[in-house]
Amino acid sequence: MTADVHLLADETKTSVAAVCRALEIPRSSVYARRKRPQSRRARDTAQLDVEVAAAHAESKQRYGSPRVHRALRGQGRRVSRKRVAARMRALGLRSKRVKRFRRTTQADSAHAPSPNLLNREFTRATPHEAWVGDITFIWTEGGWAYLAVLIDLCTRSIVGWAISEHCDAELALRCLNRAVARHRPGAGLLHHTDRGSTYSASAYRARLHELGMIQSMSRRGNCWDNAVAESTFGSIKAELFDHVPVDIHDVQHQLFEYIESFYNRHRLHSALDYITPNEKLKLLASTQAA
Repeated sequence: MTADVHLLADETKTSVAAVCRALEIPRSSVYARRKRPQSRRARDTAQLDVEVAAAHAESKQRYGSPRVHRALRGQGRRVSRKRVAARMRALGLRSKRVKRFRRTTQADSAHAPSPNLLNREFTRATPHEAWVGDITFIWTEGGWAYLAVLIDLCTRSIVGWAISEHCDAELALRCLNRAVARHRPGAGLLHHTDRGSTYSASAYRARLHELGMIQSMSRRGNCWDNAVAESTFGSIKAELFDHVPVDIHDVQHQLFEYIESFYNRHRLHSALDYITPNEKLKLLASTQAA
């Protein structure tokens, strides 16, 4: 109440005494409260606000209250999720929500689709046992740019990505080849995508056969069969672009920082019980060593 009285006095350009008379509050109690030291709860709230703002800023405003809460818990801060959400509302902090962003699939009627071997089994015990992929469109000032990704179902890391001004099999192949060169998976990896013509193209299927990968495709018109890829694009849409990129080079620069520095290394993933893909890899390594 003390702070409210002084704020009201400042806003109305009147004295504290006049405000106290209008509210029928003893002026002595207002000044006595100002001299009284902050309570332990008030001091803790002030410190929590600093920590919440820091965790939110460190994520570049990408985190909502669930991930801010887990970030603070990871730092040893004992606090409830509801209290973090309340402090974020009080501070006016929220996760990013944007943008012009779309996804489309053009089926290839000339090639029969592969069967849905993944069958919505989105959890895997070991890395590079199953990858899911997709292509989306990102709006820039110069038109659409196209992003292809491949995601590992064990660690949820983006194992390969590529962008282009054209949505074709060459884009999908560049993404695949980058993922293979970086991670060198063994034969038998399950490769799941939608029925897009980029993935049913002869050149793409020939490359999968050469690598010993097993192709799986979603059922017709069923986005839930590729829900992990959909979710990944949703995260990119919500968290990355705070303005319309200038051109494809701007997209490339922003994606590199987001995927390589943040998404795979520092982003807390709810599917991994709020640890990072890198932490998941370390956890698996320590379990195998034990």
